[in-house]
Amino acid sequence: MIDFSTPLPIDAVLADLTSTLARGSTAVLVAPPGAGKTTRVPLALLDAEWTAKKKIIVLEPRRIAARAAAERMAQTLGERVGDTVGYRVRFGSKVSRATRIEVVTEGIFTRQILDDPELNGVAAVLFDEFHERSRDADLGLALARDAQTGLREDLRILVMSATLDGARVAKLLGDCPVITSEGRAFPVDTRYLGRKPDVQIERQMADAIATALRADSGSVLAFLPGAAEIRRTQNFLSERVSDPNTEIVPLFGALDAAVQDRAISPPPKGQRKVVLATSIAETSLTIEGVRIVVDSGMARVPRYEPDIGLTRLETIRASRAAVDQRRGRAGRTEPGVCYRLWDEPQTASLEAYTRPEILSADLSSLVLDLAHWGAADPSALAFLDPPPLPALTEARALLRELNALDEAGRITPEGNGLRALALPPRLARMIVDSHRLGSGDEAALIAAILTERGLGGDSADLDARLDNFRRDRSQRAQSARQLAERWAKQVAASEDAANDVPARVRGSSSPSPLAGEGRGGGSVSSITRNNTPTPNPSPTSGRSRPSSTGYGGGELSTGLMLALAFPDRVARNRGNGSFVLANGRGASIEQTSALAKSPYIAVAELTGTAANGRILLAAPITQAEIEAQFADHIQTDDEITFDRAAMALRARRRKKLHAITLSEQTLPVSPSAETARVLADGFVTAGLERLPWSKPLKQWRDRVMFLRAASPEEWPDLSDNALAETRGDWLVPALFDKTSLANFSAGDLSDALMNLLPWEMRARLDREAPTHFEAPTGTSLPIDYEAEQGPTIAVRLQELFGLNVHPSIAKGKIPLVLELLSPAHRPVQVTRDLPGFWRGSYAAVRSDLRGRYPRHPWPEDPASAPPTRRVKPRGT
Repeated sequence: MIDFSTPLPIDAVLADLTSTLARGSTAVLVAPPGAGKTTRVPLALLDAEWTAKKKIIVLEPRRIAARAAAERMAQTLGERVGDTVGYRVRFGSKVSRATRIEVVTEGIFTRQILDDPELNGVAAVLFDEFHERSRDADLGLALARDAQTGLREDLRILVMSATLDGARVAKLLGDCPVITSEGRAFPVDTRYLGRKPDVQIERQMADAIATALRADSGSVLAFLPGAAEIRRTQNFLSERVSDPNTEIVPLFGALDAAVQDRAISPPPKGQRKVVLATSIAETSLTIEGVRIVVDSGMARVPRYEPDIGLTRLETIRASRAAVDQRRGRAGRTEPGVCYRLWDEPQTASLEAYTRPEILSADLSSLVLDLAHWGAADPSALAFLDPPPLPALTEARALLRELNALDEAGRITPEGNGLRALALPPRLARMIVDSHRLGSGDEAALIAAILTERGLGGDSADLDARLDNFRRDRSQRAQSARQLAERWAKQVAASEDAANDVPARVRGSSSPSPLAGEGRGGGSVSSITRNNTPTPNPSPTSGRSRPSSTGYGGGELSTGLMLALAFPDRVARNRGNGSFVLANGRGASIEQTSALAKSPYIAVAELTGTAANGRILLAAPITQAEIEAQFADHIQTDDEITFDRAAMALRARRRKKLHAITLSEQTLPVSPSAETARVLADGFVTAGLERLPWSKPLKQWRDRVMFLRAASPEEWPDLSDNALAETRGDWLVPALFDKTSLANFSAGDLSDALMNLLPWEMRARLDREAPTHFEAPTGTSLPIDYEAEQGPTIAVRLQELFGLNVHPSIAKGKIPLVLELLSPAHRPVQVTRDLPGFWRGSYAAVRSDLRGRYPRHPWPEDPASAPPTRRVKPRGT
């Protein structure tokens, strides 16, 4: 065993660990931050008998951690990186024939084991910082375990973590031993500063860091959710810290390797360093001199939405395990202090662990890798958390559309070609299709920008980022361009080798879940006739076989190449920087952006909700390009809608790509049974009161409803709700030859409604609920069935003289309400008992009115007096 001159806490369990792996093939090691597991364990295992001079592969979640771990182990051996210890990361590697320990990122390992399932020449695979639970780490462990049980019983698997449910992982690995290192942590004083919701997080972080620099000695490690917050905090902090011996440096994944290395290197003697970092610095890295941690308590994580096929970044509260890891960075080498921008009781409400990425990520790459492995069903492999079914279903649908999987879920030759590019399947498809149209090199540059955050700047305009990327002379940009060049050459070579293979046939015979989405507006109801026989594609489709129609080879626009990868994100401008995407989602862009004036764009990145997203990256695309490339999926629909303002039908012919309207024209409306239904629906939604009701028809309806109140089983319901529900029985037939309310007369409405009352009921209606009451004088008086007190007539008192029986309707069951009037038609009294009125209060009324109307008769016995409409003759 190598003699380690500097003791570390992990040393206490190295003997137990080596003997465990000598006896068995799996183990779990739980050790806190700073214990030394990352750099000591691989070296301790290097000379074990079971290695047989084979390699040990160490997985790290990030490139910076891989490089740093390799550098530290090489220093321990007194060698250069690339000798006994080397590394492999995306933009470079340092290995040689002598390399026995390879530190690789998790994605690199996945490709290694997929290309060589037996892992020839590999003695052990060590999964470091497994608690971060990246999708690639989960997949890599599942594949390694499958290879171990089926192909390589001698392969050792060691899962190492700082904060992890070790027993759960041990069970996954066949109830293997769990070895725990107590570690060594210096005391950390935790100070809670609280959070002001009305002050932006960057200002509060800058204030907290400035306070810590004044109150405590040592360098500072500050945790923020993302690069944008880091830049803003750096600006605010520069205004607060004027000490020339204090250096403020950022640390996040999109930085050049040289800038990252500078951030983690120890400061010169007599100087202090403030490192503004994302969660990249939670584990694996030791930043010399740090004894102060300032924690925002926030993290940025990807969240995949299977229903719309989008991954968006979401800022969330960090887990309890994560904030404990961050706090521990302050006590790695000496006692430290941790400032937290929240209140102490809130710590208990944090999630215990960070949510595994496999539960909230796009799984298309994972499913393609599993298909290449020969595992169409993920449940056949040992996943600590099974991939969720909705994301799996969406991934399989996408891969079938990309022609990467067949209907049985098996990988196709073209799928193997896409997987070989080490890119998300959509971007691999973009490079292949763009190559077939003469722009493979340009598409590869786009893929580099989309997979490497920060390349080309932060403009929302992808063309601007491409220009900046081409001019960028940094090592990171040069490495990215070289990688893009390899992708383009790889596709070209593959296509040349397959020239005699028939081009793939795209399309889907299944109905599109996009149908009906994103079609808001003022229409109440409509008829749509699809004049295009092509079936709707799936939400991730919209692709047709690449065609050069409308553009020449090598002349593809950036927007069109984006659309080849994301056809569901082609978007139409709605004005004021607002767009609607082909998948029905709404999104907007800053109105100051040039893209805000583009009629159409293709969107690469967006964030926010499904109803109101914010576009982060896009490129313009023309309508001609859309119609040329996606001709097979553009539908021409004749649509008839109801215009509520005009109370009339409108007909339009629309050309659409899913939720996007490319063009429309007005058509004449031809009356039919379908138009009658739409018109009836429109009338009902606008309100039945807007129909041409005549006064007699209103009274007829009131009479029926009056009788229904007494006998609901006999008489039909003519209320607004009932008429709306039964519009198909009475209103639709009346509108067969109509296209607007202007064509629908009061007589048409009367005929339609009266058909609801059978002929024999109409005669009963006239008998039991007559329209008029005939007074003893012969005057015909209308009955008001809408009156609150019940059916009412207004009649002059003298016209009822001689009437000893109170007037009634409904076979004498319902007395009419009599509104008795003076000779001048002014109300005198209301009664439901005329004989009682004659015997009672008539005397007082007579006394009052005879003085005011002396020429009218006012008999003492009105019940026996003759009725009259006239005044008394002169002289009487």
